[in-house]
Amino acid sequence: MTLAMSLGMSIGLKRTFAMMIGELLGVAIVALSSVIGVAAIMVNHPDIFMVFKYVGGTYLGYLGIQMWLSRGKMALSKTECSVTISNRALAFQGFITAIANPKGWAFFIALLPPFINQHYPLIPQISVLLFIILSLEFICLILYASGGNTLRKFLQKSDNVKLMNRIAGSLMIGVGIWLAFG
Repeated sequence: MTLAMSLGMSIGLKRTFAMMIGELLGVAIVALSSVIGVAAIMVNHPDIFMVFKYVGGTYLGYLGIQMWLSRGKMALSKTECSVTISNRALAFQGFITAIANPKGWAFFIALLPPFINQHYPLIPQISVLLFIILSLEFICLILYASGGNTLRKFLQKSDNVKLMNRIAGSLMIGVGIWLAFG
């Protein structure tokens, strides 16, 4: 959601749809993997989950530091993005963000398997679950990207951007620490 909002601010809602495609594909893979059996792997090998937890916390901390070091410019200006960032790169960024999110894995591993009833056909159940999850995810991504697009006017001033980057960076560092050690 943070990625959708920041891209909505920097490149606009329309260009953010490319990232959303990758994000939704990643979320679908995580949800499907959780239902099929990743839960059993994570329960039997908790060290794998710990690796996800530390890598995710480190990545969020890195993003927070990058935001702190920003000089008050938009991370990506509209003209730069249309030239240098392809739709494929945006989709890949969304995909990697979804796949590498340890909280997403933990959420789906805990939430989805109990919704599957072994006495009914598996494919229709998974299809309905994925449809609901992806629909809600898409709606939320659009809301966040639209909100970011609206915030762009506020953030046109360098001082406002610097303040927002420092606040967001501090929050990212805090979440990274919480994720890694909480």
